[in-house]
Amino acid sequence: MPLRPLEPAPVPESVRHADPPSGPEDPRRSDVDEWGRSERVRSLARRLYAPVYSKWFRAEWEHLERVPPEGGALLVGNHAGAVPSDAPVIMHGIETELGRPVYGLADYFFRKVPVVGTLWSRAGGIPARPDNAYRLLHDQHQLALVFPEGVKGPSKPWADRYQLRRFGRGGFVELAMRAGVPVVPIAIVGSEETMPVLWQLPQLADLFGLPYVPVTANMLLMGPLGIVVPFPAKLRLRVLEPITFDVEPHRERYQKSRVMEESERIRQSMQAALYDMLGDRRSIWFG
Repeated sequence: MPLRPLEPAPVPESVRHADPPSGPEDPRRSDVDEWGRSERVRSLARRLYAPVYSKWFRAEWEHLERVPPEGGALLVGNHAGAVPSDAPVIMHGIETELGRPVYGLADYFFRKVPVVGTLWSRAGGIPARPDNAYRLLHDQHQLALVFPEGVKGPSKPWADRYQLRRFGRGGFVELAMRAGVPVVPIAIVGSEETMPVLWQLPQLADLFGLPYVPVTANMLLMGPLGIVVPFPAKLRLRVLEPITFDVEPHRERYQKSRVMEESERIRQSMQAALYDMLGDRRSIWFG
């Protein structure tokens, strides 16, 4: 996913400079962090999503211990399904299993959608912007999740499932180099089958200003409900070895050929892991 400038959720002047309340501290003043993430919303999301994670998708991890227990790291995954299930599964799994919050870097489009944009922000979503992503990773030592395929991943047709698209211009690699953090690739099998794309409706996408408008197998089988309800494919996630870069951090620019080379190396390692996992899979529904 192309990394774009990111701006934290603005804090109203009245809130930043208001006098403290006379009674017990108002939880609304301390619950939302500078990025707009609310732990109360995340806690509610974890409770609501837990049965989806464990019963519907039956998510299973390999080598989750490779996710650093502390310090900043850039998590990188393959992206699939018309409405991707991979992001919430990764965020939920790491937060519940490791106790570390995960911030999802995504297109600014989500921030602009009424109601959805606010909920997305409260749940830990951040518009992908290099400057503030750097601050999140380097200054605050957090985990950030990005999908370098961008919309090319979830919009690809069923015939191209598990064929990774190009990882943009390697912006995620340059971000990790500048922040001095490792890239942690995560290969995900099962997400392609949760909401398979059969064909696209580009005219509708242009009309409504959307990245893509797909027709999915879910819609054909479930009607309007299929717009939001994924199939219960079993999700398996494999965390690959963290990748570090022997370069000086905090520089303005890095050699473009090196950035692209590292980006392609990561893409190939994830592609190989996907083929290996698919070779071991006996069933879409049971793994």
